[in-house]
Amino acid sequence: MKRDTTEKNARKLDEQDTLKKFRTEFYLQPDVVYMDGNSLGLLSKRAEQSLLSLLDSWKKYGIDGWTKGEHPWFYFSDRLSEMCAPLVGAEKEEVIITGSTTSNLHQLVASFYHPEGARTKILADELNFPSDLYAISSQLSLHGYDPEEHMVLVKSRDRDTLDEADIIEAMQEDVALIVLPSVLYRSGQILNIKELTKAAHERNILIGFDLCHSIGSVPHELSDWDVDFAFWCNYKHLNGGPGAVGGLYVNQKHFGQKPGLAGWFGSDKEKQFDLSIQMTPAANAGAYQIGTPNILSAAPLYGSLEIFAEAGIDAIREKSLKLTDFMTLLIEEELCDYHFTIASPKDHDRRGGHIYLVHEEAARICKALKEYQVIPDFRSPNGIRLAPVALYNSFLDVWKTVQILKKIMKEESYKKFENKREVIA
Repeated sequence: MKRDTTEKNARKLDEQDTLKKFRTEFYLQPDVVYMDGNSLGLLSKRAEQSLLSLLDSWKKYGIDGWTKGEHPWFYFSDRLSEMCAPLVGAEKEEVIITGSTTSNLHQLVASFYHPEGARTKILADELNFPSDLYAISSQLSLHGYDPEEHMVLVKSRDRDTLDEADIIEAMQEDVALIVLPSVLYRSGQILNIKELTKAAHERNILIGFDLCHSIGSVPHELSDWDVDFAFWCNYKHLNGGPGAVGGLYVNQKHFGQKPGLAGWFGSDKEKQFDLSIQMTPAANAGAYQIGTPNILSAAPLYGSLEIFAEAGIDAIREKSLKLTDFMTLLIEEELCDYHFTIASPKDHDRRGGHIYLVHEEAARICKALKEYQVIPDFRSPNGIRLAPVALYNSFLDVWKTVQILKKIMKEESYKKFENKREVIA
């Protein structure tokens, strides 16, 4: 029996959508279907307003903006951290908005990687985003270890997903630290954080997670799961803007441990301006800050997080799953003759917020989609990521995307493009 893939059904699903009002919060370009929110989220009107508000405080107060105005800059990171904490299932003291994904990973590895005796290796995986692996490699080198030998990479059985059993098997007695993604950036597979954390701790290994492709799309319970640390960017599903300030989480059981990389903004705020030669770190995750927060790069996040608080991460996840379910249905029914493979897991507890299509002509298909005003994301060598974002994408967007994709394949209009990525994929 053919399932309902009609435009009428898409419109019906949009009518039933409890989050549809938030679509008007975002700057959507006319006749453009934006499916790349897992790379860079769209600008919301509230994010724009919070940026303008913080910019105005600089104009109005000058240096006194650190302590005056609606959002005093000296405490702004702490305010954002409080707003962000529910999205990762943490206490506000366990989160700090600071740095970038990679600088925060450097900080956390420097803080929690303590090679001793036979325990010298860091466990990661071959499917992780390369920037994480670059950071881990450089940290190993700084300790005098050869990354080729001391960074253990769990292999994928199918080149798209990971098996938790393989990860747990790699948790050997020579592993000192584990760094894994919560959601794989290509296939969108969700790893079982709770199970992996439990297994790591049973073996006396600290474990942390990269939440870049899950935060704002998938609920987390980091504190309940007893995760040691986590880090993320805020410009994908959280719509904080290009190069937005990142975030990190440190389990409160580690409070009081000296950060590996010290900087004055990691100080206890009551003592920071004593300017003592001896640093007094903050008694919470704030200790893991290094430099002065970039206020203007953090400002849009305030408006964005207001929207998340109103929508609720559980409702966002529910709609996200419905959107990707609908997209999967359409792909299976409408594109079955065109040699696409859906590499994303189908089970809800295993799939994040995007669909990953594999096709040998992926690069040129993405170029053709852009010509038709559909914005996808190409991932080398042959992957197309499509991310229908719950806050601003509609079921009709999903329907249009697949219909345009079908038209491109049927007419072979992709063949006029070169099958290689652009400078930025």
